[in-house]
Amino acid sequence: MNYKTKLTLLGLPLVHITTGKIENGRYEKGIAKGWIAIGDISFGVILSAGAVAFGGVAVGGLAVGLLSLAGLAIGFLAFGGGAIGILAAGGGAVAWHAASGGFAMAKEYALGGQAIANHANDMVAKNYFGNSVFFSLARLIVEHSRWFLLLVFLPIIQNLIHRRKHRGSR
Repeated sequence: MNYKTKLTLLGLPLVHITTGKIENGRYEKGIAKGWIAIGDISFGVILSAGAVAFGGVAVGGLAVGLLSLAGLAIGFLAFGGGAIGILAAGGGAVAWHAASGGFAMAKEYALGGQAIANHANDMVAKNYFGNSVFFSLARLIVEHSRWFLLLVFLPIIQNLIHRRKHRGSR
């Protein structure tokens, strides 16, 4: 599948969605480029989603962006299993200013199982994280992460229902 809007801005399509394909017995990755890009590898100015995503808001296995949500997230605001940024939250978080996670390392504030910072696991750090919108949202996501697993299974369930309906109509 390869979808691009006809509308472009500064030479980039508003939306580009692409999937990989098998060509000559080899899998060719779908590379999406646009203001909003979704593909195996995606470069999106505003939003980017894919296995590897680069963009303003980047979501994927590996994401690099201003706001990154990923298995490995790198960005100004980074949230993921591994997170690197100015502010970072995740299983392992390394940040310039503040980090929260199982392992958290930052210059100023760190909160976690193993925390390294000027203010690590102390009242100053707890107060900082309690008043931070980013870290409050990160905590909320972690507390309700089991529901995000449902998002993984929804396309699979939808596909099974679709197959069953079409099998019955033949």
